[in-house]
Amino acid sequence: MKTPLLFSTLINLLLIFNIVLSGCHANSNGKEVKLIGDTIPKQDITLPGSFVEETKLKFDSTVISSFFKTYPKLQLFQKDLIRFYSHRKFSYAWFDKDGIIEQAGNLFNKLENIQEEGLPEKIYYKEDLHRMMDMDTVILSNDKANTTLELMLTSQYFYYARYVWTGLGEKGIREAKWDLPRKKLSYESFLDSLLEVPSSDFMRTEPVYPQYALLKSYLKKYRLLENKHLLINIKPDKKKYQLGDSSETIGLIRKKLLILEDLLTDNNSNQFDEELMLGIKSFQSRYGMKEDGMITSKLINELNFPIEKRIEQIIVNMERSRWLPVSLRGDYFLVNIPEFRFHAYENDTLSWSMKVVVGKSIHQTAIFNGKMKYVVFSPYWNIPPGIMQKEILPALRRNRNYLAKNNMEWYANGIRQKPGPMNALGKVKFLFPNSHNIYLHDTPAKSLFEQDQRAFSHGCIRVEQPKRLAMYVLRHQPEWTEEKIDEAMNAEKELYVTITKPIPVLIAYFTSWVDKNGKINFRNDLYKRDSRLANMIIENSHL
Repeated sequence: MKTPLLFSTLINLLLIFNIVLSGCHANSNGKEVKLIGDTIPKQDITLPGSFVEETKLKFDSTVISSFFKTYPKLQLFQKDLIRFYSHRKFSYAWFDKDGIIEQAGNLFNKLENIQEEGLPEKIYYKEDLHRMMDMDTVILSNDKANTTLELMLTSQYFYYARYVWTGLGEKGIREAKWDLPRKKLSYESFLDSLLEVPSSDFMRTEPVYPQYALLKSYLKKYRLLENKHLLINIKPDKKKYQLGDSSETIGLIRKKLLILEDLLTDNNSNQFDEELMLGIKSFQSRYGMKEDGMITSKLINELNFPIEKRIEQIIVNMERSRWLPVSLRGDYFLVNIPEFRFHAYENDTLSWSMKVVVGKSIHQTAIFNGKMKYVVFSPYWNIPPGIMQKEILPALRRNRNYLAKNNMEWYANGIRQKPGPMNALGKVKFLFPNSHNIYLHDTPAKSLFEQDQRAFSHGCIRVEQPKRLAMYVLRHQPEWTEEKIDEAMNAEKELYVTITKPIPVLIAYFTSWVDKNGKINFRNDLYKRDSRLANMIIENSHL
């Protein structure tokens, strides 16, 4: 499975530390970088069918308009339906010479169990559909009843496809602040293909990003845990437990880790032993915590987190998975904001990862995509006007030597920090031109990479391994050896390098996912977006 975090050392004064954390929103060389708008293309993933040879059993196309007058809530799909039947010359899709086909029952079952998709059960004209499907026998003819069922099934298919495979409509996407490429599906072509496969395979493979099915499997598991009330609440009798301690609390933790599959066996011991420590580390890894194997109040709080909120997390991230292209081909970078990690993919397979620092809640890192085109070695940092007015100029009035002390200079009616070890952008930055003015960069402040929660910046993304990233993006340019990169990163002069093979960059927001080992992961909802998205799903604002 493919899965798809920032910085520090105190500079010298609290003021300078704040500057380091806010050095994101200005070009570092004093010259404007033109926004090229060259992002990942809006992928049009059509799923062409071979358009099965139409049967001899046809219906009068004029009945379509009367059908939608009777069932007006389905008019949203009228164009899709007409396009589908026009290709078939208005022959039946859900019937053959022997009557209704098995695929109709499969679609009906999918609709009946739509809650398994993490969606509320809101099926248009459910009672009418039940009545039609519950007929003792469906004898094929060209009468209104069968044509009505035919059109009802096709309309319900389009409803299901839009609801389950695509998710929220454009308004919902905008409200969710999601600016990543969104898939487009040819629903009618896909239906034509589906009708050709054996009934047992009908809708088994769905056109959604692979994370969707993996999360769906855990949604079922977690709902079972909720229904069986298996997740007991742990009440500790002290703040911290060490290896060798014995307590009923430790026994409860052991049982909970067993239920959550972080432990494979239960020795029924109340003692904090090595086996339990390994289970704790597994849990900590899945929750983005420091993997120290210790039982603390923080660990117990996570263990006691309400199961219904974990279910909500799974549901909203299934929704986010609906929005992504079915597959992301080639090489690309993914930064998952709540995970505080950067991931490099080669041919859609995870190659390596590193920690990052992202924007704090009042300076949220945007969700969008672009193409990394430039590496800037030994960058200048142009001080943003707000910081200059509120912090730098007052400091300069107090101390005339402030600029020299902090390796700064006046430049083009502003102030910039020169390349060097104290520069807020570190020794290198990586540009993927975008309207959000966000980029990746090094930092002189390294200690924050050791924190679990790494939201400290003003929007830009600090990377833990800047040299490794520079070597990686320039790996197809043999003149950029490791020695030359070292030299450029430690130079006193800024240097722009164009990447000959620009690399797509996706900045995403997933608070739950299944990792390459098949384990469910959860992270804190850093920007408080999950509950709002859950409400949007419940309100059925997908269409």
